[in-house]
Amino acid sequence: MIRVGVIGARGKMGGEVCRAILGADDLELVAVTDRDARGDPIGEIEVVSDLSAIAGAGTEVAVDFTHPTVVIDDARRCLADGVHVVVGTSGVTPEGLEEIRVLAESGPANAIVVPNFAVGAVLMMRFAEEAARHFDAVEVMELHHDGKADAPSGTAVATARRVGAARAGTWSAPSGDEAHPGARGADVEGIRVHSVRLPGLLAHQEVVFGGPGETLTIRHDSTDRSSFMAGVLLAIRSVGSRPGLTVGLEPLLEG
Repeated sequence: MIRVGVIGARGKMGGEVCRAILGADDLELVAVTDRDARGDPIGEIEVVSDLSAIAGAGTEVAVDFTHPTVVIDDARRCLADGVHVVVGTSGVTPEGLEEIRVLAESGPANAIVVPNFAVGAVLMMRFAEEAARHFDAVEVMELHHDGKADAPSGTAVATARRVGAARAGTWSAPSGDEAHPGARGADVEGIRVHSVRLPGLLAHQEVVFGGPGETLTIRHDSTDRSSFMAGVLLAIRSVGSRPGLTVGLEPLLEG
């Protein structure tokens, strides 16, 4: 039985993670924290705002779905306390990722940081990377609910980096007119990335490639947060046996 704590338990993703853990025979929910500690317990666990409750409950693995502004502090605290960390919070910067790597490699606890826990999203990135070997011209469009704090999404950034590294050429298009800066989206290592935030959406991304006389579109849609839970549970079960830092769900799927 793996003892699990959830940080950000009052959030939509945090609540879904708690329910998934409670439904798993090999996992035990032992601690839940959130800046909003009001309301009913989750399972039989009281929600508290103090992060010390994670280590205090004998947590083996902490799952973080919070906010880009606090996730590194959370990971730093858990790793220092010897608690393995699974980070699902989007918007982790390269500098933050490097700090987590150093802490995980130098201490007793490991970390897994995943931009997107949906298996379909992992396959979408893999297929896009393969297509980039044949198409230099490519742009990324990501669409999310209007409560998502970061833009571009972590999945879009990860996709752009993989595609940019795989393509043979360096195609680029005009950047737009000076009167409308930003119209062409963000530049992520030479790849244009466009972000949409609207109510009614959850998590969607398409990668569009263009070539002479043809286009190729690779798209993934998450229509319910349950799509992420298999990946979250896999990461919880895997983090203790993967020394240091693991980035992305793909290494876990490959064993």
